[in-house]
Amino acid sequence: MQSPKYIQLKEQLLSWIASGRYRPGDKLPSENELAEQFSLSRQTVRQSLGELVQEGWLAREQGKGTFVGRQSPERRVSSGNRTVGIITTSISDYIFPSIVRGVESALKDRGYRLLLSSTDHRKDRERECLEMMLGHSVCALIVEPTKSAEGNPNFDNYMAIEDHGIPMLMINERYSDLDNPSVRLDDDAGGYMAADHLLGLGHRRIAGFFKTDDMQGVRRMKGFIRACRDRKLPADASQIVRYSTEDKGERPQRMLREMLLAEQRPTAIVCYNDQMAVSLLDTVRELGLRVPEDLSMVGYDDSFLATATEIKLTTIEHPKSALGERAANLLISLLEDGKPLPDKDVLYAPKLVVRQSVSERH
Repeated sequence: MQSPKYIQLKEQLLSWIASGRYRPGDKLPSENELAEQFSLSRQTVRQSLGELVQEGWLAREQGKGTFVGRQSPERRVSSGNRTVGIITTSISDYIFPSIVRGVESALKDRGYRLLLSSTDHRKDRERECLEMMLGHSVCALIVEPTKSAEGNPNFDNYMAIEDHGIPMLMINERYSDLDNPSVRLDDDAGGYMAADHLLGLGHRRIAGFFKTDDMQGVRRMKGFIRACRDRKLPADASQIVRYSTEDKGERPQRMLREMLLAEQRPTAIVCYNDQMAVSLLDTVRELGLRVPEDLSMVGYDDSFLATATEIKLTTIEHPKSALGERAANLLISLLEDGKPLPDKDVLYAPKLVVRQSVSERH
């Protein structure tokens, strides 16, 4: 069923505001111009504008016209809007539920609500999520950037969020063209720690599998390479598999199979995350090899998957719930106490969790 015409116009105007087409202080077209542009009656246009004025999106100035308004975060909170938005790349699987629970726990303790949305690893969906959050006039926003290594095509939407005074920080990573701080794990140090652990156990042929359309994977790969260099072992490009979100279900498995069938096969691998490690474990089994006797494996994130198989994974711990709680508390401190957000990223130091999937190489 189609929405009433005044609702359709209202949503269109909100979309213009959310995309940055009209910024705070900008004058909107007149009622007559909007009526002509959308083939609507002036009464319908007036109804749409009236609701947006009541909600604080627009302000009328007698004799001058209608302008885009600007609500401060303090005004939103004082007016009873205590909704904090969170945009993640995924919601229902892997480590994301734990992160969201951390955010929700901190917000609930202080009387805030959570509005949750997911990009499903799509840049166009991220834009839709940003517009939706602005349309709901959230008082603050937490964002996990989508494919952060591939740039930020939604820059205008982020500027619109800033224009409307909505404080925002990022989790797990950040876009390089935005000043918003992130709360994240030190992934460069984590990649280094994973590789260095294997090198310290005598492994010299180590392969790395990294998803490099996000900066987490890029940093983990850089740490991996740096550890090899520090141990005077040049990183072999043929032993580093880079893959994207779209081909994570085929390319890494195929490349590992080729490596393990080669004469000089790797004795150990470092994986972008536990999810990939479990997937590659199936490939190892298919070839009749054993972990850790024939191949040592290190995962990343210490997710529930790290202990879900008969081989318990050595992995790098991700703070998950604590990270989400920290992000929420930083925003609450800003909203309630005026304490500014950090001017640089908040980093968690990685921790190595040693289990059964790694053995010494003699």
